Amino acid sequence: MLSKHITLSHSQIDTLLRHGLRVLALTSSFIVILIILFLFSESFGIVGEISPLRFFTDPGWYPTSEQFNLLPMIVGSLCLMMSALLLAAPLAILTAVFCNFYAPPALAVIVRRLIEIFTAIPSVIYGLWGLVVLVPIIASIQAPGASLLAGSIVLAIMIFPTIAMVSDSVIVAVPKKYIKGAVALGLERYSVIFSVVLPTAKSGLFAGMLLGAARAVGETMAVLMVCGNIVQMPSSLFDPIRALTSNIALEMAYAMDIHRTALFVSGTLLLMLVLILIILNEIYQSKHHHA
Repeated sequence: MLSKHITLSHSQIDTLLRHGLRVLALTSSFIVILIILFLFSESFGIVGEISPLRFFTDPGWYPTSEQFNLLPMIVGSLCLMMSALLLAAPLAILTAVFCNFYAPPALAVIVRRLIEIFTAIPSVIYGLWGLVVLVPIIASIQAPGASLLAGSIVLAIMIFPTIAMVSDSVIVAVPKKYIKGAVALGLERYSVIFSVVLPTAKSGLFAGMLLGAARAVGETMAVLMVCGNIVQMPSSLFDPIRALTSNIALEMAYAMDIHRTALFVSGTLLLMLVLILIILNEIYQSKHHHA
């Protein structure tokens, strides 16, 4: 028996594709909502047992004594994120500028491929390098070596390729007529870059930095390996710290009852930090588009 061939028109293919993508988008959104609801449901189990203010006012993090001060770990996570961003963002943006305006085409291709390779390296490899190489170097300057500074440098190296790739994409997308017009006015190359290209691309550059910040605040393994994991408020770059992510990874395996719930509160706070970054990006993008 001859099989019947079913042919679809372009409009039918477009309709199927649209519905399929809609299902996939709804499915991914539903999964994210389920994760958020799970975190909140596990965290709200602590309501009624201890006051939420105790997460910021308890003497310290001593789960066996039911003391759950998360403030040092929140500050440690924010310090890691900000310091890593300060180190990585300028270098990443300048690397993108170099690839687009100064590097020969062959060299630019090599640099871009190396950046792509950096994004594929597992975080534990960065952590291992930091533990074996970076921590001893910092310890030779000031003990113990495992510190906020070590975590900041490792995280900066980790988020550098993300910011660089986004920066490269948005710089490439700057309309060529803007650049040609600036050159026609007699502007030098550096003036074109800093007066035309970067201001035009600032919206995308900001989005890239926030993407890097979100990865930095959510990183676990590398931070756990090089930061010392001591719960304290950092007073200098050489102080050991413990991030929220490290706290969950270290204690979730044996946590029970209220201790386990407190760790879910840590996860909820991390989620809120990421949501704040997303909201900031949306606000900035909205203002930029309406400007």
